[in-house]
Amino acid sequence: MPKIVPVSDLRNYKTVLSQVCYGNPVYLTKNGRGDYAIVDMKEFDELRALKTLFSELEKGEASARKEGWISIEDAEKRLGL
Repeated sequence: MPKIVPVSDLRNYKTVLSQVCYGNPVYLTKNGRGDYAIVDMKEFDELRALKTLFSELEKGEASARKEGWISIEDAEKRLGL
């Protein structure tokens, strides 16, 4: 169950931060609407790495569409495998 608290609860930030753990962020609301999320640092680093990975995959796919796909054999030859 997601932990959703008003941003005003940050007055007692130790209580809010103690609820944060890997896989269970705390969502902060402002005027009844979701505005922020507090996540575990390890999870944050993993999310950033995933974002970078997907960005690189997207670049590769765009390049393949533009220049054409190559076979695994051709890729191995280019890499000297």
